[in-house]
Amino acid sequence: METINQTLLGFFQALADANRLRIVGVLAQGPQTVEQISALLGLGMSTTSHHLRKLAKAGLVEARADGHYSVYSLRTQTLEELAKNLLSRETLPRLAGELDMDAYDRKVLETFTDAEGRITAIPSQNKKFLVLLRYVLEAFEKGQRYSEKEVNAILERYHEDTALLRRALVDYGYMQREGGGKAYWRVD
Repeated sequence: METINQTLLGFFQALADANRLRIVGVLAQGPQTVEQISALLGLGMSTTSHHLRKLAKAGLVEARADGHYSVYSLRTQTLEELAKNLLSRETLPRLAGELDMDAYDRKVLETFTDAEGRITAIPSQNKKFLVLLRYVLEAFEKGQRYSEKEVNAILERYHEDTALLRRALVDYGYMQREGGGKAYWRVD
């Protein structure tokens, strides 16, 4: 993972300059010498050489000797490989490293529950409300059926508005119920 991060950092650092981007644009049209690039972009030859070295270090350009000149060309294969391998839907999420995916839920629970675990307020944001519903859902055993009275008794431990919580658990698909509220059960 560290290798991917370093490669991407090198890639983006190499392109994080307006002149280097312009050089990439020029080389995308075809191979050029330092002198040609300098003239096209209005840059000094030493500045152009400096930028070409940065791009070459990142593997984006390569030089070949042609008499007394070095002819630079864009390594389109490198760009394509980076886009394909490093910037893929599978790879990008891994750039975050190891994350505590429960941190958000804990923060919401700390904000909206008291020391006894009772819900102190119903959040207006749906995603926070869903955290509370998942929290309440843990009080119900998998595979067990509950009467509406039993469901209300369990939900009352968390909040006085048992009807709101009961309806939301069903509406959001965390629980199902038999017609008329005869039985409720957890959906997994």
